[in-house]
Amino acid sequence: MPESDREPVAPGTGWPGDPATASTPVAADPAGVRSLAAGAPTLAELTARQSVCRACPRLVDWREQTARERRRAFADQRYWGRPVPGWGAARPSILIVGLAPAAHGGNRTGRIFTGDRSGDVLFASLWRCGLAAVPVSTAAGDGQRLIGTRMVAAVRCAPPNNKPTVAERDSCEPWLTAEFGLIGRSLRAVVCLGHFAWRAAWRVLGQAGYPVPVPRPAFGHGAEVITAGLLVIGCYHPSQQNTFTGRVTPAMLDAVFARARKHAELPGLSGAENA
Repeated sequence: MPESDREPVAPGTGWPGDPATASTPVAADPAGVRSLAAGAPTLAELTARQSVCRACPRLVDWREQTARERRRAFADQRYWGRPVPGWGAARPSILIVGLAPAAHGGNRTGRIFTGDRSGDVLFASLWRCGLAAVPVSTAAGDGQRLIGTRMVAAVRCAPPNNKPTVAERDSCEPWLTAEFGLIGRSLRAVVCLGHFAWRAAWRVLGQAGYPVPVPRPAFGHGAEVITAGLLVIGCYHPSQQNTFTGRVTPAMLDAVFARARKHAELPGLSGAENA
């Protein structure tokens, strides 16, 4: 592999689904994130700006180091090595919120929950519930398509040990706030994968003017609140630890996504019906 291919993918150089170009403005600090997120005129421009952010030095160093060193199983593959933007329907009925990209999953493929074990379990469930076109998501440009659904991460860069700091969460939050503002009118349900995503979603919902119960609802699998017609539902994260131990099963995931789909009143088209 050429040394140049060990570097993160440069914007506009042909990576499938890359939303950015060489002229996309780059946020260099939290103030830049706030300005560029609030000023993005369209969802396409917002995702482009998300995908080149450099506001958090620790996360930038980690994601780029991981892209250079790579896991042995992917030693012959180019890594995306940039923030992973929101992905899916532009006017979704359902929004799925996760924690952050995996170092060798989304950080490698450029698509959230793609190319790792968590994504294998998640997309299989989405397909069974009629929210994904095919049951697997392996790489950008693989033909996968979300149906009436959009997927985002509360923190857009892969963090060390999968644990972003509070400061990193807060620095990244304007991207999620702006994305919610651009798609929020079409939303009927928000699925939060894990406690971190649950907290992030409620912060953004409060900023968007949705009534937030006091005290804030406790996270749990299947925990749900309907606020101003919007269903917010918790789901255990489909991490390897959770799936291997049985803390979350395919049936449990299916129940959450079926509930979200029913509330969103999406039409009856489904991989489950074809399985």
